[in-house]
Amino acid sequence: MAPLSKRLGAEFLGTFWLVFAGCGSAVLAATAITDSDFPVGIGYLGVALAFGLAVTTMAYAVGAVSGGHFNPAVTLGLAVAGRFAWKDVLPYWCIQIVAGLVGGGVLYAIASGSDSFDVAANGFAANGYGAHSPHGYSMAAGFICELVMTAIFLIVILGSTDSRAPKGFAPLAIGSTLTLILLVSIPVTNASVNPARSIAVAFEAGNGALGQLWLFIVAPLLGAAIAGFSYAFLLGKDPEQNA
Repeated sequence: MAPLSKRLGAEFLGTFWLVFAGCGSAVLAATAITDSDFPVGIGYLGVALAFGLAVTTMAYAVGAVSGGHFNPAVTLGLAVAGRFAWKDVLPYWCIQIVAGLVGGGVLYAIASGSDSFDVAANGFAANGYGAHSPHGYSMAAGFICELVMTAIFLIVILGSTDSRAPKGFAPLAIGSTLTLILLVSIPVTNASVNPARSIAVAFEAGNGALGQLWLFIVAPLLGAAIAGFSYAFLLGKDPEQNA
């Protein structure tokens, strides 16, 4: 296992790229041209693919060093499942949040270079419910969505990294799952399943994002913990997992 400092460096790079590329696709490219009869942009599908590809690419690039969490909920779920040391959870959380904030800051610096950039109108890819949900979904709907989606995400992560799974395909399975999750949940909450991603853009977004941030911390962490507790019961313990 790599020294903690190296693992934290890898987590910083991966989380930064996830936030910058994923949220950047939403802020800069989701709808690039609106003043025509045929708006041009990548839309929900493009944003979902951007997040999925960001996770896949960095999982291959630095996952061998840090485990490729890039998400406090993933770190918690792996710890609950016995796949990650509890003593390293807090350092991972801290570096993931810092990396997300840096990614959000760099994205804001780029986006604000355009005269057409309006953070109040566009929300800066922030997560939300009620009036701040892309399609007006309630707080309860948002909480359930984030909890269930994060639990499924952790089940896929635990399963694809299990010693019984085919080797070398985990990043593809994880990235593909994140893409599917976003396709379902962008209309509901603008898709989080990652507290670091939500924290990263909430400060720049304003417009009530900070007041609703609690849901995008609590629900993903709870969903990840549920998955961590239930994985071995549902699918059996990884034979190579330490007791």
